[in-house]
Amino acid sequence: METKMDILIAGGGLAGLTAAIHLLKSGFPVTVIEKNTYPQHKVCGEYISNEVLPYLEWLGLDIPAAGPCRIQNFQISTVEGNCLNAVLPLGGFGMSRYLLDALLYEHAIGLGGQFIHETITDISFNTDEFQVSLGNKQVISARIVIGAYGKRDALDQKLSRDFIQKKSPWLAVKAHYEGPFPDDLVALHNFDGGYCGVSKVEENRINICYLVDYASFKRYKSIPEHRMQVLYKNEHLRKIFDNSRMLFDQSLVISQISFDPKNAVSQHVLMIGDTAGLIHPLCGNGMAMAIHSAKLCAESVISYLEGKTSTRKKMETQYETLWKRHFNKRLRTGKIISRILRKKQLSARLLRILIKFPALLQALIRQTHGKPIMAK
Repeated sequence: METKMDILIAGGGLAGLTAAIHLLKSGFPVTVIEKNTYPQHKVCGEYISNEVLPYLEWLGLDIPAAGPCRIQNFQISTVEGNCLNAVLPLGGFGMSRYLLDALLYEHAIGLGGQFIHETITDISFNTDEFQVSLGNKQVISARIVIGAYGKRDALDQKLSRDFIQKKSPWLAVKAHYEGPFPDDLVALHNFDGGYCGVSKVEENRINICYLVDYASFKRYKSIPEHRMQVLYKNEHLRKIFDNSRMLFDQSLVISQISFDPKNAVSQHVLMIGDTAGLIHPLCGNGMAMAIHSAKLCAESVISYLEGKTSTRKKMETQYETLWKRHFNKRLRTGKIISRILRKKQLSARLLRILIKFPALLQALIRQTHGKPIMAK
């Protein structure tokens, strides 16, 4: 059975749902293919810069009414526990993906969005049209396909993307906890082989999500043992874990997280969110970038479908140009900071410089964050 449609979004996470809502609000029917149902917990830092609030409001979402945690302060510590505090220029909010994705999904449904909960097995392009095959043997023909299926997927192999050929050393671990932690703080605590983000989300929950090099992690038999032997050497992390109780049955874990460059367009599929590029979590801005990339992509698609952009090639070039303009500098900065923080001597030296010149920390934060995003 074959179905025809104009716009199909492959993946219904943060970026995919945002793009769907933007397109639906602008009067374009959208179908989202998402293998999971809502809501689901996901491995994510769950801190979002306030730069996206004006845009989310334009989309019709009332984020403050959902009860997020308002965050104004930032803290960073080295492996040895030396610490530095700063005020976030724009501030942000903490909200779990469990809640945020559910809100976006319900809003998309309310705008008339169609969802198919199935796995995509293949995407091909021929004669100005996509053929999208699903796990249930259904084939969908689409004029536009937007890729929003996450950090790493079998589809990346199908689309012959370069980064998928390389093994990535990164492993991410996340869980929610209850315990004492400031409501208005997002903290980044370094440890040997990785770094850990800590902040509050709704319902007074603490989200703890950390990234670790697999080579250092595999020396230990389990996540708790690695935590005790490695993370606890940072006194700030030891104190947080000792005084908190995990609310999940077990930690969520994902592996093979790649920070290698990705193309914003692959085989004519427009990539958004983590599918287009992933900033190191230490920069605390991945969720805002995902939302912003969805906006840029949706606007490029609308311009093409309304005839303002004359060809598919021009639409693709326009989107790639916008993506690079807004995100390339952030990604490069995040990569540099990550390399520094992974080396004990360099990170200690950087922290000493930042303590002496605190304005530099504000400058680094601005380099990985954007200005408030307004809808056109």
